[in-house]
Amino acid sequence: MKTIFGIGAYLKKTPVEKSLLELVFFRVSQINGCAYCLDMHAKDARAAGETEQRLYGLSAWRETPYYSERERAAFAWAEALTHCDVPDAVYQEAVAQFTEAELIDLSLAITTINTWNRINIAFPHGVGTYVAGQFG
Repeated sequence: MKTIFGIGAYLKKTPVEKSLLELVFFRVSQINGCAYCLDMHAKDARAAGETEQRLYGLSAWRETPYYSERERAAFAWAEALTHCDVPDAVYQEAVAQFTEAELIDLSLAITTINTWNRINIAFPHGVGTYVAGQFG
């Protein structure tokens, strides 16, 4: 667990916006059906000022006007990596919005939340008990 916590500490220093990472973590957790992570990232996003409308609409982000092009590129990238299928168009959209270093960090964030989702689904505990900011 030290390794995955270490990745989390590294990601706190990434130039990718924390608000965007929270939305990506929430979206990937929706895809994977991880109740603990959905609770955590909804609370952290709201505590950081995210709107309920944007959280509620995230599963239908392609059909809503609430997200920037950068956010849309991140969501498409997150979905593609989570499904292990990155079409060329998704890659081109991502590199148009993110520097190489940012895209690597975003990819690391996505693979990390996928790992957390799997751990929390395999070992369910305390769903609904998370307090915003609990893990720093």
